[in-house]
Amino acid sequence: MPATTPATLTTRALLLDMDGTLVNSDAVVERCWRRWAIRHGLDPEQALKVVHGRQGYATMAVLLPDRPMEQNYADNRVMLAEETADVDGVVPVPGAPAFMDAIAGLPHALVTSADEALAQARMGAAGLRMPETRVTAELVGASKPDPEGFLKGAAELGFDPADCVVFEDSEAGIQAGRAAGMRVVGVGPRAAAFAPDVHVMDLTTLTVTQTADGTLHLTFSA
Repeated sequence: MPATTPATLTTRALLLDMDGTLVNSDAVVERCWRRWAIRHGLDPEQALKVVHGRQGYATMAVLLPDRPMEQNYADNRVMLAEETADVDGVVPVPGAPAFMDAIAGLPHALVTSADEALAQARMGAAGLRMPETRVTAELVGASKPDPEGFLKGAAELGFDPADCVVFEDSEAGIQAGRAAGMRVVGVGPRAAAFAPDVHVMDLTTLTVTQTADGTLHLTFSA
């Protein structure tokens, strides 16, 4: 079972998912994936249960398992273009602006299933600072729940996986963090069901401090 607030975690570096964790993009995601599902004769409500956290081609492979992967990659390119052009309703998760300001000088990376263009569009629409270190879709060969993205993020920052804490909202993302050997803070209502180490509804209850030896203290208040 997930831990509940109040709680404290100590770590050396932070690995941050974007959608659902820093940015609320559910409105865009649901619009785009509903259209895609209807075009392919699928139940949109069932499709929306599996879209979060994965790259688009991986979601398509789950929903249409008999379809050639080349078609999924082609559809994914179209989907990314549609999502990048549509930022209506994209807003920061409560507490995200202050959180990003607080960790500006601390070791952290963005690890997202979005590509660079989509990440820039959504972080910009939400008014959030883009981390200097980031692992976007173009930089990995496997989508979450594969741990590749988080492992690359840790390596880019120069830390062992065990010294990193992941912030995630989706089942696929939480599974990826676990598979990478990292502790996971689950953010938002979706995350509660997937046994993160700590669960919070948003980022308003989180305080981050750093001690002289570089240790980061994450304090989650009730």
